[in-house]
Amino acid sequence: MGRIIFYEDRNFQGRSYETSSDCPELTSYLSRCNSCRVESGLFMVYEKPNFMGHQMLVRRGEYPDNQHLMGMSMSDCIRSSRMIPSHRGPFRMRIYERENFGDFGGQMVECSDDCSSVYDTYKLREVYSCAVTDGVWIFYDLPNYRGRQYLLERGEYRQHVDWGASSPGVGSFRRITEF
Repeated sequence: MGRIIFYEDRNFQGRSYETSSDCPELTSYLSRCNSCRVESGLFMVYEKPNFMGHQMLVRRGEYPDNQHLMGMSMSDCIRSSRMIPSHRGPFRMRIYERENFGDFGGQMVECSDDCSSVYDTYKLREVYSCAVTDGVWIFYDLPNYRGRQYLLERGEYRQHVDWGASSPGVGSFRRITEF
């Protein structure tokens, strides 16, 4: 089980709130959240309530200033968080070059491992839909696991907006295997 502590101010100052589960609205507990400490587990933190907006995976460690969280700029504070469920394997998903799982053509690729470049590996310029059958995955909008992150759990994503992306560009993806 994971544990994360959120703090109102930078550098772990001000009031704090500790949780081991999903939190769709941090402002119910704190007026704002500008730093966090992950004691155990993995969490996805979001810039908006209800797991919306820019998201970033955080693992065991200290994050004294979320505006520069893991090298990415977020808005003024963290508004919600989701605990990443433990999954040891197997990992399987299908990615599609078209919406609705390629009902109207396009390439489909079955994946069970990390991919540092979707274009170089599969010759796909865009990923419009995806079906995760096993495991928990992170999509990145740039190659080499860089850029915006998107959490994908078991389920169907008929179009890129279903996983929170504003465009169908998926540059890389990886399995979440570390806990």
